[in-house]
Amino acid sequence: MNDEITLMVGRRLYSFDGRVLEIFGGEDAVRYHVRNMYVRVTGPDRKGKRVVEIGHGKQPDSRGGGHVWRYTAEEWDEVRGLGEFLETVRTAAESV
Repeated sequence: MNDEITLMVGRRLYSFDGRVLEIFGGEDAVRYHVRNMYVRVTGPDRKGKRVVEIGHGKQPDSRGGGHVWRYTAEEWDEVRGLGEFLETVRTAAESV
């Protein structure tokens, strides 16, 4: 992947260039490199809620820390392309 893809998620800007995921907005800007990150999306549950977890390390139990976002079904649907964006990032992280 050579092209940067971006997505606005609420007040956060997600940017991914194929190697580094950057998230701007919220409390802090954060960067994750595909060689040292994991992406996990769970749900939807019976109410349509989803949980997105992105962190440093190759698995959720790593000590590198991470971030968790929770979305209602309505919030998830409002951000067109979020699922596809996260799948692109997850695939890149798992392929290295």
